[in-house]
Amino acid sequence: MIAVSTKILTSQQSQSYKNDGFVSPIQVLSAEESLRYRKRFENYEHQHGGWYELSKGQKLYLIQTWAAELASHPKVLDGVEDVLGSDLLVWGLSLFVKEAKAPGFVSWHQDSTYWGLSKPKVVTAWIALSPATIDSGCMKMLPGSHSMDQRPHKDTLASDNLLTRGQEIQMNIDDSDGVFCPLEPGEMSLHHVRTVHASEPNNGSDRRIGVAIRYITPDVEQVNGAKDSAWLVRGEDRFNNFILESPPKSDMDEAALAERERIMSLRQGVLYKGVKGTPAKLKR
Repeated sequence: MIAVSTKILTSQQSQSYKNDGFVSPIQVLSAEESLRYRKRFENYEHQHGGWYELSKGQKLYLIQTWAAELASHPKVLDGVEDVLGSDLLVWGLSLFVKEAKAPGFVSWHQDSTYWGLSKPKVVTAWIALSPATIDSGCMKMLPGSHSMDQRPHKDTLASDNLLTRGQEIQMNIDDSDGVFCPLEPGEMSLHHVRTVHASEPNNGSDRRIGVAIRYITPDVEQVNGAKDSAWLVRGEDRFNNFILESPPKSDMDEAALAERERIMSLRQGVLYKGVKGTPAKLKR
C-alpha cells in the first residue's frame, strides 16, 4: 500500500474518511482560540438579534471577519485539503446553534439534496465553539452512507428542525447504526456531502454552537439556478464556474452588506427551489 502524504490527518483518519464518509475529531483550534471565536460570535449575536436573517445561515463570512478568519484558518484548510485536494472554494458557512434544553434537532439527511452542485466533491468542516457532546446533541453519522447515490427526501418544514426545509431522507434508518461524533471546543469533524447524518436536541446545560463550513473544488458547478458564487481560499480556480467572492474588510461594512444581499438573493432561490409551503426559517 502506497502511503498518502497528508497535512493534518493521520493515515488512519484519511482511511476512515474514505471508508466511512466522515472523520472526527480533528484538533484545529486551541481552547483559547475557540473561546475567542465564541465571544466574537456572541458579541455579533448581541449586537444583531436577527443574525439568522442577516446571513440566512449561509454566507456569514461575507459580513463578519471572525467567520471569514475561521473559514480560511490554515489548520482547517489543511484538513479539508487532505480529502479534497489543494484547490479549495468556500461555498457556504452555516451556524447550528442549539440552546440548552431546547427542542431543536436535525433529521437524518444528505447535505447534497437541495444544493444543486454537479459533483459530490464537497466537504463540510463542522467546528465546535462549545462542547458538542452526546447530551448536548452532537452530530451522528451513518458510516459508509456516502457511497450511496442521492436519495429522495421529504420536506417537513418542521419549526424545530434546524435544516432549511426540515428535510428528511426517505429510507428506514436504525438510530443505533449511527455513530456519535462528540467534539470539544476547537475540534472539527469532516463529512462527505452524501454522508447521511442527524443530531438530537440539546439536553445539556450549555448552548451548543457549531460552525459548518462548506468547501468545494473549482470543477464543481451549480446546476440548480443562475451562476453561483464562492470564495477561493486556497490554490487556483481554473474553471471559472463561480463568481469569486471577497471577505469583508471590517464587520458589516457597507460594500460587504450590499454584496451579501445580492448573493443571498441568488442562493435562496437555489436552496428553496420547488419547496411547497413557507419554511419557518423564512417566516421568522
